[in-house]
Amino acid sequence: MHMTAGSHGPRLIPGPSVTISDVAEAAGVSRQTVSNVLNAPDRVRAETRERVNRAVSDLGYHPNRAARSLRASSPRMVGCRILPVHAETVASIQDRFLHALAEAGQACDHHVLLFTAPDADEETERCTALWRAGAVSAVVLYDVTPHDPRPRQLEAAGVPFAAFGRTATGAAGYSWADVDNTAGTASAVDHLVAAGHRRIGFLGWPEGSSVGDSRAHGWLAAMDRHGLLAQSHRLDVRGDDTMSSGTRLMVELLDRPGPPTAVVAATDALGVGALHAVRHHGLRPGEDVAVVGFDDTPAAAAVGLSSVRQPIEEVGRLIMAELLRLVGRNADEDVDEAAESLHRLLVPELVVRASSAPPRSAPGG
Repeated sequence: MHMTAGSHGPRLIPGPSVTISDVAEAAGVSRQTVSNVLNAPDRVRAETRERVNRAVSDLGYHPNRAARSLRASSPRMVGCRILPVHAETVASIQDRFLHALAEAGQACDHHVLLFTAPDADEETERCTALWRAGAVSAVVLYDVTPHDPRPRQLEAAGVPFAAFGRTATGAAGYSWADVDNTAGTASAVDHLVAAGHRRIGFLGWPEGSSVGDSRAHGWLAAMDRHGLLAQSHRLDVRGDDTMSSGTRLMVELLDRPGPPTAVVAATDALGVGALHAVRHHGLRPGEDVAVVGFDDTPAAAAVGLSSVRQPIEEVGRLIMAELLRLVGRNADEDVDEAAESLHRLLVPELVVRASSAPPRSAPGG
């Protein structure tokens, strides 16, 4: 590109490699604004559109037709492994997530392709095969564990992906959105303390799960912050994430000397099981013993269980938007490649119901 003099001042002569960055610089706007003018002009103010269009004309910019052709032939599908549902679970978190992901994709003409896999290694193999075969544009990782091998494997294979959750190390290198599980159980403890409880138990999973460990840490940190850990240190019990496990663990706590007046459960399945145990002991949930779950499933609402609600819908929207950005970066030069990867930690919200009313006895009683 070079300039030549003319009767109306300098005129830009297009060179062989005018880029969207050249247009953005000439118009004094971002690359994304130029992309919006070219692809979605209704999003841009008239004055800005005129300035960008003038720069496009002056520079002789022509969008990359090959890239646009590639984008047009994209499968417009994102892949996600669907997990099996345990017979005793009441959780519907992946269902909510997939629904949110599908809704966000539908708004931009993308859809979700579900598949099954017996383990993590098989999942990454299928993700890679689907992507290389052109069946999907990108994939989603769900239920990421602290030392999950999947992000590293997909990065090595060059597969575009975003994750719900993050690993203990290396998370800065890929896109993810996650929920602050530690803050969730801490808010449950704060709520119970404010209601007058002092002996607050915890029903959790065995150690080794990113989500389970984070929720246990939230209970522990909040109890310590309130100065209640010493009188509750024996009230932390763990088991499988099932209703029967929640019942068994709660019975164990209620049969101990100095039983808890309240418990925080790591999931609604454990929480619903705890409610069964409370009633079996002739006690009234919320009045004699308070119970708070986690995930705010439909079952929690049905039985009046207070529960911590994850912003799953927002996670789905964020991840779909990030997948589209990653796919666009690979297929269309109009996408701003300098944009930072998605790294978002969202705070959950406690939904209070009848199961966590103030205790009948005096605090510490």
